[in-house]
Amino acid sequence: MDPKELTKLMMELKDNGLTVAFAESCTAGMLASEFVRAKGSSDVLKGSLVVYQPEVKQKLLNVKKETLELYTAESQQVTNEMVMGLKKQIDADLCIATTGLLGEGGSETAEKPVGTVFISFLYDGKAEEFREVFKGDADSLRKQVVEYVFKKIKGVLDQHYNR
Repeated sequence: MDPKELTKLMMELKDNGLTVAFAESCTAGMLASEFVRAKGSSDVLKGSLVVYQPEVKQKLLNVKKETLELYTAESQQVTNEMVMGLKKQIDADLCIATTGLLGEGGSETAEKPVGTVFISFLYDGKAEEFREVFKGDADSLRKQVVEYVFKKIKGVLDQHYNR
């Protein structure tokens, strides 16, 4: 998202009095890093937790060990638990969690190839989940996920707040 668009998004969040928090696994802090490029981000971003390893997801976000074992760290179920844990840790209006496979050696399968990303949003008592498959190398994939999340934030604003 170009800086002008990002600042416009930030102003919309600010005008609606909304705060944002991220729980980042596959994006490894890039969501927060890109988010703060916009003017006004200090009024909107509450924080971001980078929870790369499964044990950190458990410790900081209360992701259940059973969920990790049953569904793998790169799954919608884990992302959903991450976003619930994030809401408890950083009580933002809009909580967003990301996990996914950006390289080989994880839990990839034919049904869940490298490039598969899971995203969970929690806001205003609603939960939304997204599963997308992106193409490219790890850096490119991370950038695509960040763009995707920012577009989804805009969508949430347009659908639920800007009426």
